[in-house]
Amino acid sequence: MAEARIGIIGGSGLYKMEALKDIQEIHVETPFGPPSDAVILGTLEGTRVAFLARHGRHHTLMPTELPFRANIYALKSLGVEYIISASAVGSLQAEIKPLDMVIPDQFIDRTRHRVSTFFGEGIVGHISFGEPICMAIAQILGDAIESLRLEGVTLHRGGTYVCMEGPAFSTKAESNLYRSWGGTVIGMTNLQEAKLAREAEIAYATLALATDYDCWHPDHDSVTVEMVIQNLHKNAENAQRVIQESVKRISASYPPSKAHDALKYAIITPLAEVPEATKEKLALLLHKYL
Repeated sequence: MAEARIGIIGGSGLYKMEALKDIQEIHVETPFGPPSDAVILGTLEGTRVAFLARHGRHHTLMPTELPFRANIYALKSLGVEYIISASAVGSLQAEIKPLDMVIPDQFIDRTRHRVSTFFGEGIVGHISFGEPICMAIAQILGDAIESLRLEGVTLHRGGTYVCMEGPAFSTKAESNLYRSWGGTVIGMTNLQEAKLAREAEIAYATLALATDYDCWHPDHDSVTVEMVIQNLHKNAENAQRVIQESVKRISASYPPSKAHDALKYAIITPLAEVPEATKEKLALLLHKYL
């Protein structure tokens, strides 16, 4: 099967990438069911990449419905070692204005109805997640943004992404609570991706694209759906340019990442005691250690 070392997960508004050439659609079967959509293999800046529309190409999947395990497994099966995850977010801080870009380095999990691990069914593993994103990829993303000098966009390196369940947005009380915790932006998808990517030994970083202020902001009630959609489209244009530049920089060096050996000391269960069916199901992730 054709392979790509760099994967791109496109969020709201980013259902395809115009700059992708030599496109090939791959329907990947996984032990966790089908991914959100066909994986689009293509060439970007001379590098083969795998693109996946997180919510499906017509945005038909709610955050809670996303097949997170299938999505990460599908990219891993195509040889992906690095994931850039573009994600629409609301701003929890006054200095992060709509159209700004944030490279979060922390997460707070406020989800309740999601599976966030490949483990279970006779195997126990505990990944290290103190630094939940790959700092090497985060550095490259930030450097790419700075080099492009995008109009109206301020870069914020670091910050905490609050991952909520959705699909409804926060109450004002919740929004203010997250602000009191030091939350920077709020979204509905990236926490599970980050955990599963780490378990799959894939280096992962989030490109968070602010569409509006969350409801704590006094001007929030004047924000219309049309304004948010307009920002989504502008963010998607900007994100494509950032991703192109980042792919060029990643492929120039393919930097080492701690994520690439994340399971080395994480698996607690003696592999001889793991049921054969589970070993088979997770062979793609465990083959280095079996």
